[in-house]
Amino acid sequence: MRNTLRRGWVLAMAALLLVAFALGCAKHPNKEQLTKLEETKQAALAAEEQLKAKDAEKASLEKQLSAKQQELEKCQAEKKAVAGRLGK
Repeated sequence: MRNTLRRGWVLAMAALLLVAFALGCAKHPNKEQLTKLEETKQAALAAEEQLKAKDAEKASLEKQLSAKQQELEKCQAEKKAVAGRLGK
């Protein structure tokens, strides 16, 4: 999951660099170049938003995992106690 986010970010940055090279040293970019630049900016913003969403999802899943691990430990302790009572 993290690799896909990183890959998206790298692709967005590569696209920005590509647009920068396409613009070259011209003092006045043409309409097509400005359109490409705007599209690249939008792609970068979308990638950043997706990264934030995935980070929030990751935090939520980590919280759920922690709760499930605590529940597992509680059940294991209860199982051990019941086994101890049955052994006596």
